[in-house]
Amino acid sequence: MPEQESQHLVLVVEDDDSIATALEFVVGREGHRFARIADGANAVEAIRSMRPRIVLLDVMLPGRSGYEICREVREDAMLGSVRIVIMTAQGSATQQARSMSLGANAFLPKPFELGKLRDIIREQIGPG
Repeated sequence: MPEQESQHLVLVVEDDDSIATALEFVVGREGHRFARIADGANAVEAIRSMRPRIVLLDVMLPGRSGYEICREVREDAMLGSVRIVIMTAQGSATQQARSMSLGANAFLPKPFELGKLRDIIREQIGPG
């Protein structure tokens, strides 16, 4: 399969540089393209314009919370194919339930193992 056919865009909405670097490493190792936004204020507009396959979305962001972003993306029928993975240091069952009720496809508590992140990316991209 030609390389451009196998690459998907993974958009990271994360304000912590060290976490974003780890995410970029895993995304690149999986053969996908990487883009990053460091605050929540313009995240929905970026998702609309970039149309990523997956959004790795932090909850605690400057400008707007990841929960608000997730809810707005899910309210936009044109973004129905975008997969959302909520990431948070508040990794309780309550936070996971809230994430899923807002329409997230997966939940990743921080700190996370890189292997777990890789597995979630593979699961969310799926075959083809």
